This record gives sequence, C-alpha cells and structure tokens, in this order.
Amino acid sequence: MEKELIRVLDFAEYPGVRYIEQGDDTGEEFYNKKIKPLFEKCVAENKKLVVDLDGTAGYASSFLDECFGNLVYDFEYKDIIERLEIISLEESDWKDIIFNETLPEWLKKKNDGQPRKQTS
Repeated sequence: MEKELIRVLDFAEYPGVRYIEQGDDTGEEFYNKKIKPLFEKCVAENKKLVVDLDGTAGYASSFLDECFGNLVYDFEYKDIIERLEIISLEESDWKDIIFNETLPEWLKKKNDGQPRKQTS
C-alpha cells in the first residue's frame, strides 16, 4: 500500500495542548488542518497515512489525544487501524498509547453517544 507522510515537526517544533482556544499549534488545529484532510485523501486513494512524531521538543498528552482521537468521530474504525501508521524512534511508547488507549477510549465515547468538543 502506498503511503503519505506527515511530520509533526513541519507543523510545529513546540506542539501545544488540546484546543485551539487554549493557544497555538494545538492538537485540534493539527487534526483539522493536517491529519483529517490527509486521512480523507488516503481513504479515497487507498493509501496509508504515516505520522512521524520525531523531532519536536515534546508533547502534551492532550495534543496527541486530540489529534488522533478525533479520527474516530470522522472515519470508520477499521480504516483507522488499517491506514494509520505512527512512527517515533525517540518515544516508541506513543504508538502503543495511541493505538491501545487513545483510539479505543474515543471509540467508547463515540459509541456511548458522547459528543466531541470542537472549538474551531
């Protein structure tokens, strides 16, 4: 399967927190401007989206939670699992946290009828 690559470092060296209303370079902004449109493209073109987390100054867990959890509300869960690839040589735990905690937690919220908060 062909791949599309996005590097968080190309978005921000110092990623912010969760919501746009809280400051700059947030997880919500990264999701809306980068991840969502590229993931839509990957689904349409039968590609995989590869997100490279390396090279930034670090992450607030809320940034990663917001920018990956939102996928669950906009796409089929099976597509997310099949088409999303997370790479990080600097912090290998992030991949496990996103796939084993973040995505399942957001899926449970969605299935329980909890709306997501959007500030933009």
